[in-house]
Amino acid sequence: MEYATYCDELAREGERFIALARRADVAARVPSCPAWRVGDLLAHVGLVHRWAEHLVRVRARGRISNDDMGLVRGPVDAPWLAQGLASLVTTLRGSDPDDEMWAWGVDQHVRFWARRQLHETLVHRVDLEGAMGQRSAIDAALGADAIDEFLTNLGRAARFSPDVKNLVGTGEVLRVATDEGRRWSLRLDAEGFTVLEGDLAATAILRGPTDEVLPVLTRRRALDQSTCVVEGHRDLVRHWLANSALR
Repeated sequence: MEYATYCDELAREGERFIALARRADVAARVPSCPAWRVGDLLAHVGLVHRWAEHLVRVRARGRISNDDMGLVRGPVDAPWLAQGLASLVTTLRGSDPDDEMWAWGVDQHVRFWARRQLHETLVHRVDLEGAMGQRSAIDAALGADAIDEFLTNLGRAARFSPDVKNLVGTGEVLRVATDEGRRWSLRLDAEGFTVLEGDLAATAILRGPTDEVLPVLTRRRALDQSTCVVEGHRDLVRHWLANSALR
């Protein structure tokens, strides 16, 4: 996907999120994030958009905390969310995607943040729809890119998601496959896991429609409450899911 397309899709996903926020009960619980109520979810998205915008605007050379930026939880409403989204999209659109900067993931360039913020917003839109009792629609191509982005960067998330360090093994391979034809092979070794291309001999396979695989991988839907199918060693799939959540 081209950089400009990531920016455009981020704007669209953000607008969908804000439209939902206008109707949401801020006191309602978020089933996919049990510690949160909707107000916490809205605040998180608004702050993350502002945090990423600041990082890109100053071409951060290292991580900058919310406190160091002076970010505070604003009046958590649709106008506040819209302001943060507009600033983020404007800054991204006005930036060279090839500029080097800090990112917590693999790609240490501005372009990382357009892709990351798109999929951050997409997954949290799913959270918000779940809190409102709605079923989420996820475009297959966009959802597959979200899966790819998640798996590509997961190994770098151990600093803030320490359970990722438990994704080790003795050469087992978990294949993730969507019904639309995308595949990822995840090999677990003593040092960690590697995302590999191609259909390696799999210890276990997790497959299903993209709009089911993505929520399961990101822990927005329990495996047993999805239409995903597991072939082979189910314990390997459960081990992966138990230790791969971003926090």
